[in-house]
Amino acid sequence: MNLRKILLAGAFDAALVAVPALVVSLSATMPSFAQEAMALPADPEPLVATTSKGDVPFRIEISDEPGERAMGLMFRKDLADDLGMLFVFEQTQPVGFWMKNTPLPLDLLFIGADGVVRDIQQGVPFSEAVIAAEEPVRFVLELKAGTAAKTGVNVGDKLRHRVIAKAGAADPG
Repeated sequence: MNLRKILLAGAFDAALVAVPALVVSLSATMPSFAQEAMALPADPEPLVATTSKGDVPFRIEISDEPGERAMGLMFRKDLADDLGMLFVFEQTQPVGFWMKNTPLPLDLLFIGADGVVRDIQQGVPFSEAVIAAEEPVRFVLELKAGTAAKTGVNVGDKLRHRVIAKAGAADPG
């Protein structure tokens, strides 16, 4: 079965669809054949967080396609301390995530089109509770739980990467 059929069967997990004033999950139980973690290639350019402690580089996998955003870090059992997944949305919008089928605890950094961290929330493994920022965002960076605190990344810090610069220039919102 191809990815499109999986998605049409309701296999959305990480990405949720925003409707006016409400974020609704479209996830259903993943078919048993789809229970393998997706690993995207690490981008050659690091994402750099400018913090009060200085610049902190992260290797990132870029999730910018609907199928990639739907899979996210589901089924991933390990994540290096310096590796994250950057979710890139087509426009600034309300977004929500949940942790169903995700065994790793995560930090979710909600990022505006300008690259500024707007909110940081924790993802609890296998939880179906929606995790969302209070304002629309353009990007979400998922890191291993505790990484934001350990590296000094806080709300208000700026993240730099060519994908953020390009998308932010197209959507100053």
